[in-house]
Amino acid sequence: MLERARAAVPTLSEHAARTERDLRPAPESVAAVRQAGLFALTVPRDAGGLDVDLRTFVGVVAELGRGCPSTAWVTAFSAGAKMMAGTVLPDEARHELFADPDAIVSSSGVMVGSSGHRVPGGLRITGRWRMASSSEVATWAVVIVPVLADDGPATVCPALVPTVELTIERSWQAVGLAGTSSHTLVADDVFVPTARVAFPPPPPGDASAAPGGPPARGGLPAKVVFGAGMGVLAPVLGAARGALDVVEEMFAGPRAPFGTIYQRLVDSPLARYWFTEATFLVDSATRRTLRVADVVDALGPDEQLPPRRRADLRMDLTTAAQELRGAMEKLLDLHGASGFAQDNPLQRFWRDVAVGTRHPYLMPHIVPEEYGRLLFDLADPVLLML
Repeated sequence: MLERARAAVPTLSEHAARTERDLRPAPESVAAVRQAGLFALTVPRDAGGLDVDLRTFVGVVAELGRGCPSTAWVTAFSAGAKMMAGTVLPDEARHELFADPDAIVSSSGVMVGSSGHRVPGGLRITGRWRMASSSEVATWAVVIVPVLADDGPATVCPALVPTVELTIERSWQAVGLAGTSSHTLVADDVFVPTARVAFPPPPPGDASAAPGGPPARGGLPAKVVFGAGMGVLAPVLGAARGALDVVEEMFAGPRAPFGTIYQRLVDSPLARYWFTEATFLVDSATRRTLRVADVVDALGPDEQLPPRRRADLRMDLTTAAQELRGAMEKLLDLHGASGFAQDNPLQRFWRDVAVGTRHPYLMPHIVPEEYGRLLFDLADPVLLML
């Protein structure tokens, strides 16, 4: 699997600047990932997918990130959406979704004025869903819909919608991960059949299906929750590896530190030490991420982790993100101002790491707070989903 990803890296790297400029993955990059079969990473084997474990998932996505973090992000988030959809959606929707194992799936729970109304046979949904990664290259979208009730609060339900039935506002114009196509999905009175909606399960003691359709397939297992976090981190792990590649190549060349006695950068002991520290930080972030993957991969299908253990693993991922930022600063120092030239991939890797490590899953001011509350047995958790 890693060899397939490695073979796609030159194509992704060649088109990385275009991907960023066009605010979506280049067609050649999408084709390279599809040809490698890597859009099927989390599709069940009985549906023609690869159904890889999280360790393999992290390794493959990080390898793609060495070439183009934006394309790696699209690969990871599509895989995460498939994991979630395969867990909660009714069987009929799963069969539709996985009919093409290589289809790209967008998803968003960032709702703006979004709602659903029950109608015969399904829902009518209207609203906007922001930051829907891969929106312009996806076949399907999983959107979180508040379904309004005549009496009582709305019920939040995931719904599977073909992207051809939605419109896209090109709202994601960021300084990093610009090519992820994380735009806004817009629905205007779109009909969603009951079979594509994950209604909540009936209340305890009620054997009937949820009103309006089949119940959801179940809660989110640890693999889905932590897979989402690793889907955030793996592309920027790859970006940091790509940055190491750029600076390592500079060490191998004739470039010398300006105004010094050294004939080459590699002759400077502290330059070598700086690069060693950067490499160690990236390796440490990788080890932390793979540790989390191994813990979750070892769980049984219905096994859950206790809150303290979940918080510990979440801290590992958040700390890994901070290590990647630290490594990037050292690599930029080593390369100097030329690393910020627009035609230098180092500055793109830097911007992608800066943006990716600030995803809400990795919040360095919230995740440690949750960890501390659990350490001291304080009630009322801060994080709604750990």
